[in-house]
Amino acid sequence: MTDKVGRVKEIRRFPVKSILGESLSGVSIDERGVIGDRLWAIKNTSGKFGSGKTTRRFQQMDGLFQLRARYEGTTPIITMPDGTDYRGENPAIHEALTEALGVQVYLAKEEAISHFDEGPISIITTTPLRKLSEELGEPVDPRRFRANILIDTDTTGWHEDDSVDRLIKIGPSVVLRVVAPLERCVMVNNQQEELKQDPRVLRNLVANHSGILGVWAKVEQNGRINVGDEIIVQ
Repeated sequence: MTDKVGRVKEIRRFPVKSILGESLSGVSIDERGVIGDRLWAIKNTSGKFGSGKTTRRFQQMDGLFQLRARYEGTTPIITMPDGTDYRGENPAIHEALTEALGVQVYLAKEEAISHFDEGPISIITTTPLRKLSEELGEPVDPRRFRANILIDTDTTGWHEDDSVDRLIKIGPSVVLRVVAPLERCVMVNNQQEELKQDPRVLRNLVANHSGILGVWAKVEQNGRINVGDEIIVQ
């Protein structure tokens, strides 16, 4: 079965894991995912990477959402809470991050093990966002879910329920395969930019949707995607 489900509404890239990223009008996709996405991370002296949660590989760090990253070419530019920019190759970046977060850290590029929590590309659609917004009684901003691709669709239902292992064709060339739904953590509640802390978001997802919103996918065919590209699901 082949369905035209909508179009790309937003593309987001996060050069540094677990901090704010950049909105793009278009981006290239390779087998790793969105070029440069989460290629860098903030690492502490114990070898764990900064995150909104603590696991075997990741360490919860306060203040990550006060930082923002973008690329100039292939170089990450980190914006500090006071608005100061640091280039990724500038040795002063490590001291600046340490001061901003209050713990000894440094900026580290991905090596043998990926910085991704789940997989290469994260996707959400406007359908579950509308449902969640109805349940909470106010609009839920998609930025809370830090997805690479937001698909605008007018369909109904909870897409994650029947999308696993289906192919998603985006624009003329890119093909993704959905691997699994995305189980959400406390980061969706966190304050970022003008969005306030809101514990209702995760609480509602857990109570009504098994904590799931969105899916992650692997890349079957490389290419470029742009805002406005048609989405076809097979």
